[in-house]
Amino acid sequence: MGKSLSRSAAALLVLALALTAAAAQEAVQSVPQAPQPPHIADPAARLCLNQKERRALIEKGTVLHLAAALRAVHARASGTLVRARLCHRGEGFAYVLTLLDHDGKVTRVIVDAVKGTVVGER
Repeated sequence: MGKSLSRSAAALLVLALALTAAAAQEAVQSVPQAPQPPHIADPAARLCLNQKERRALIEKGTVLHLAAALRAVHARASGTLVRARLCHRGEGFAYVLTLLDHDGKVTRVIVDAVKGTVVGER
């Protein structure tokens, strides 16, 4: 009986991770895309920043640290952070945060990375 219970728990974990990945992909696709320079071959691939670009913006003070975005989120949503991305949003930047609640509910919250305010939630 113990093995079947652990297999069920493992199956639920795999399902939760798959749902989280699908929700995160949808979040990235729903963030409006800023105009891209013509030299970038695939603009969809450049919607969110890589680690080096994120670090540079944070060090310059252009965007807030992820911790500040998380403080804004905890007032509106609970759960474990499973994914955080910094993406272009209009003329600025936004953190797209994916949270997994203890009951398996996946919540995606978009936080303005300059002001630290929640601008969207699904």
